[in-house]
Amino acid sequence: YSTFNSFEDLDSSIDCMISLGGDGTLLDTVTLVRDSGIPILGINYGRLGFLANIGREEIVSAIDAIANRNYVLDKRSLIHLESNVKIFGKTPYALNEFTILKKDSSSMIKIHTYLNGEFLNTYWADGLIVSTPTGSTAYALSAGGPILHPRVPGIVLVPIAPHALSNRPIVLAQESIIAIEVVGGREVIVNFDMQSLTKLQIGDRVEVRLSDKSISLLHPLGHSDYQTLREKLHWNEYPSTF
Repeated sequence: YSTFNSFEDLDSSIDCMISLGGDGTLLDTVTLVRDSGIPILGINYGRLGFLANIGREEIVSAIDAIANRNYVLDKRSLIHLESNVKIFGKTPYALNEFTILKKDSSSMIKIHTYLNGEFLNTYWADGLIVSTPTGSTAYALSAGGPILHPRVPGIVLVPIAPHALSNRPIVLAQESIIAIEVVGGREVIVNFDMQSLTKLQIGDRVEVRLSDKSISLLHPLGHSDYQTLREKLHWNEYPSTF
């Protein structure tokens, strides 16, 4: 069997990439396939599995579906990241989210945000999440953000524990360009799809927008995003009695 080590080893002879692990493993796979157009099939060996939503007991049927071309391609938006400091390397994009946040137990951070060049708000908070529709069921959801269907063309902006209770999550148009400037805070870090943990300085600026690139997830026929929500979030289930 031939093997590969990096993006440069992948070519058009590859029909799909199979990710064995949890959602974190699949996010790592996105950085590997990049803009090659190779779709990803996620087999869940982790816990929740929103992205890698094929159960281990479904491996045989999933592989049969691939072999017989009985599948659908689910195109997912990426966000593109730019900064005045070199922190994003060769993969300046994310499938789930970009997050700027305080480190550990340090005090709140102060962030100026601009939308298409217009001042939007100054956030005093533990952090700020810029999420794709795919990422709306990840960190953004745990911070109180809304759930977006993956095909909704938008970006979600979610403050983390804001000082002002009126600072609520907001859904922005798909053409939005969000500029974030650090203006206060002792230790400020960024995280994008769990890829990096980088310290920012006062005055550093990050620009986030939807990328013109996308990736595709591979699902067997009959896949339903709403079924995934019901099963992973345990909708319609009552808490057990004690």
